[in-house]
Amino acid sequence: MRFTAMTRAQRAKLALTAGALGVGLLASGCSASNSQQTTAEYQQSDGINADLGPLELRNMLIVSAGEDQPGRVIGAVYNSSSQDVKLTVNGAEGSQTEVPVKANDYTLLNASSDEAMLSTTGGIPGSLVDVKITEDGTNVSNTVKVPVLDATLPEYKEYLPAGSTQSPSPTPSPTASELGGGTGH
Repeated sequence: MRFTAMTRAQRAKLALTAGALGVGLLASGCSASNSQQTTAEYQQSDGINADLGPLELRNMLIVSAGEDQPGRVIGAVYNSSSQDVKLTVNGAEGSQTEVPVKANDYTLLNASSDEAMLSTTGGIPGSLVDVKITEDGTNVSNTVKVPVLDATLPEYKEYLPAGSTQSPSPTPSPTASELGGGTGH
């Protein structure tokens, strides 16, 4: 076996290649230690998603001024079956609303649709309330936690049920330093 010495140019080329390989490994290693956001499922909006038999509920929430006030259910309901179905939403204290959904179609619960109203919300704005959802074709039901929002966010103001008494948002009290007072004597 014959051993030959490396020239200065060969050593430099080897060092440059090793350095480039090291930088490449470090750059690609960032994703190995950090989770990718695209692989984590999350609710991308204010409402919740739920599946019930052939029905897919998307961005469902209740808009209400208060716990004992009426609430409007908004969101989208997709029906992947070949039959028309009816979604029943049961809220607090026996309140109930029904939403018809055509076969292989969807129903948007928004400003241009019939209102899906619950007589009482059962939770203050900002809370999650238990709502029982039922699909009439298979009598499949599920209880989900649905967020309650009020008109604090302007995009939900038009959905606040008529006759609701929306109390103004509390404003923070000024501190002593903001009023010009102090604690030093």
